[in-house]
Amino acid sequence: MSSLVKRLCEVPLLSRVSHLRLCRRKIQNYNICYTVLRHRWMKSLPVLGSSFRQLTTQQDKEAVDMSKFPVDRIRNFCIIAHIDHGKSTLADRLLEMTGAIAKTEKNRQVLDKLQVERERGITVKAQTASLFYTHAGQQYLLNLIDTPGHVDFSYEVSRSLSACQGALLIVDANQGIQAQTVANFYLAFESQLEIIPVINKIDLKNADPERVESQIETVFDIPSEECIRISAKLGTNVEKVLQAVVDRIPPPVGSISDPFKALVFDSNFDHYRGVVANIAVIGGRVNKGDKIVSAHLNKTYEVNELGLLRPDEQPTQKLFAGQVGYLIAGMKDVKEAQIGDTLYLQEQPVEALPGFKPAKAMVFAGMYPMDQSEYPALRSAIERLTLNDSSVTVQKDSSLALGAGWRLGFLGLLHMEVFNQRLEQEYNASVIVTAPTVPYKAVLSSAKLIKEHGREEITIVNPAQFPDKSLVSEYLEPMVVGTILSPDTYTGKIMSLCLSRRAVQKNMVYIDEQRVMMKYLFPLNEIVVDFYDLLKSLSSGYASFDYENAGYQAADLIKMDFLLNGRPVEELTTIVHRASAYSTGKAMCERLKESIPRQLFEIAIQAAIGSKVIARETIKPFRKNVLAKCYGGDITRKMKLLKKQAEGKKKMRRIGNVDVPKDAFINVLKSERHASNVGRKRDKQNGDENNTSDPLVRRGMSK
Repeated sequence: MSSLVKRLCEVPLLSRVSHLRLCRRKIQNYNICYTVLRHRWMKSLPVLGSSFRQLTTQQDKEAVDMSKFPVDRIRNFCIIAHIDHGKSTLADRLLEMTGAIAKTEKNRQVLDKLQVERERGITVKAQTASLFYTHAGQQYLLNLIDTPGHVDFSYEVSRSLSACQGALLIVDANQGIQAQTVANFYLAFESQLEIIPVINKIDLKNADPERVESQIETVFDIPSEECIRISAKLGTNVEKVLQAVVDRIPPPVGSISDPFKALVFDSNFDHYRGVVANIAVIGGRVNKGDKIVSAHLNKTYEVNELGLLRPDEQPTQKLFAGQVGYLIAGMKDVKEAQIGDTLYLQEQPVEALPGFKPAKAMVFAGMYPMDQSEYPALRSAIERLTLNDSSVTVQKDSSLALGAGWRLGFLGLLHMEVFNQRLEQEYNASVIVTAPTVPYKAVLSSAKLIKEHGREEITIVNPAQFPDKSLVSEYLEPMVVGTILSPDTYTGKIMSLCLSRRAVQKNMVYIDEQRVMMKYLFPLNEIVVDFYDLLKSLSSGYASFDYENAGYQAADLIKMDFLLNGRPVEELTTIVHRASAYSTGKAMCERLKESIPRQLFEIAIQAAIGSKVIARETIKPFRKNVLAKCYGGDITRKMKLLKKQAEGKKKMRRIGNVDVPKDAFINVLKSERHASNVGRKRDKQNGDENNTSDPLVRRGMSK
């Protein structure tokens, strides 16, 4: 070996590189050979050697000794807040102050790593970072988790809280307490975490921290003396936040002497290394090379790599009780790393941790590949993305028009749009997404159907499978309790909007002299698409909205089909309340007319309930002027040409197919809401001879 190395160092540089390539094929133990060559190369080439030495120093930096952080010097905490209250900006300052990242002006939302997060300016995925902080002469390990602020990603928040003992509750000094602030506070409160209120953006011109402190005391019963006033953008008083984390948040419960037990609270898929699991070590210790077992699958793995996230991966040899880090154990299948799983040592079995409650999907939509040949690639992409976003539920589905696909469940419409965007950006997958719907229930009346389904009550996530009224005793629709916080000047407009969505007011409380908190019971179907957008529009952007599940309630529901030239389009089928059926059908037909491109033949767009058409729009065909060459003569000549053209159009309409553009599904549903509200108001104002506001009754349709 040494003679080979000596011979290589004596030849010119170009030849030396070519010899090195040959050695890769010849020498089996290539890693040792490469190390020797590299060191000899540095001695003979000092200019290149210095740059190589610098690179290797960065890559092979000494691993952190995790044993010097006992449980009493560890603090696990997360940052929770309403959207755009400065969580990610505060995380940047904490990373800078503890030396995790270099202090530069380019540090903006460092933990927002996804492209969709950068584009939309929101946090979608909870991110972890470990910080080293010296306080009162002792070095502490602070494990920070930055969480999303939008209601659609509340499952990320609830999972993050399970790995923490405390939370920083950030409130904007200008906007004050918002709906998601309240929701996140109660999530942390139920998890029995120590909550530190932090008032951010005190540098703003209109900031009023005294008012916000009063709100926090009124709504959350936290004394105003415990609030910390900061400016995350300028770094003002951020040091006090770190001191409060050390002094007020308790250390994790656990001991190094206990058997190893770890909770998998997040995971993602790496093409080369397999599944990378984020773990919170509850007790004991784990070393690189240990044999561990997954409680969910009862499979054994060897720990290939483990370490901290600072926020980039920094490998270590061990992790101890109370610490949070990442673990790679050769899991190649996305189904092997279930979020909420328990890991333990092979020789020391332990009782599995309770894990997480499964997320309850609030919105369902069909997802299909643009071409059926792309089905396997899209299936792989969805599996890998659902590993990283476990709140999405997946069921196989098929459509006559679109072929094989999936029926996916999401926590909200924004969640659905972000998931679709991530599929396109991260996996280059182009998909067709159908109109979003909510899960309904039907109580069956037929004994035959009850026996077939095995239960009396069935859940319907696909409107095409909505059972006929003759087969059920009643329909049930999902309800939610919505919380709205707004300046009191907009109360009248907001109440009108809520009433137009069949909402029932529960209570109304003033949290200070100018802001009011209202609670309403909503049908989920009425708010899931564009209620939030309209609320923001009516309140000039000042109102905030959050909702939570409130079970099911009986409702008068009907299935509405949409026909294009007499052919039903299954993907546009929707379930509506009877009172709003006509206005909804009319508005959707109008939107379809705008979305579907004109053809060489006439297209009839119809909304139908059963066999009765309740609304229709017609898309006129492109038409050639066949009379252009007739400059006179008998009328029969012209009639003959027009008749021939009409027969051709008729034949074309019979055999022609109408393609609905893929973006039409969501656009149609989004736009029809406003139009249906206008329709309802118009129907109320006009009235009719029977003095009824039900448009279906006026059109002779019996209930």
